[in-house]
Amino acid sequence: MKIFIGTDHRGVEIKKQIKEYLEKQGHEIILSSLPNSENDDYPDFAFETAKKVTNVQESLGILICGNGIGISIAANKVKDIRCARVTTKEEAFAARNHNGANMIAFGGLSFELVKEIIDEFINTPFATEERHLKRIQKITDYEKGIYNEP
Repeated sequence: MKIFIGTDHRGVEIKKQIKEYLEKQGHEIILSSLPNSENDDYPDFAFETAKKVTNVQESLGILICGNGIGISIAANKVKDIRCARVTTKEEAFAARNHNGANMIAFGGLSFELVKEIIDEFINTPFATEERHLKRIQKITDYEKGIYNEP
């Protein structure tokens, strides 16, 4: 699977660990091409990485910043992105299986927990239950400007 990873300066070290971990599993990892510095801004990494995910079918994205909140908000501004800030593997499952997330974001977590979260996210199938698909479709329709108020 092709997985895109973007991080601001607060996730540089864990990004390296994630890349190595996922490559050992056979995934193709593409890191953000933007340089990290003390003064970098998480929206830049969110936008760049999210656009790549939307351009490559069946790909996923991982974003890292101080706490995952800002970078996930920024990523969700990109059309066709559903990025969830997650802190547990249960949230990673729900993000993928219930909400159709194609990206996750986090920050400030141990590498052991990050591995569990990423494994759960990657190995969880996209939503299949009608109730979840209906909700995802409503989000997609709203994004396209065709949402009908209930």
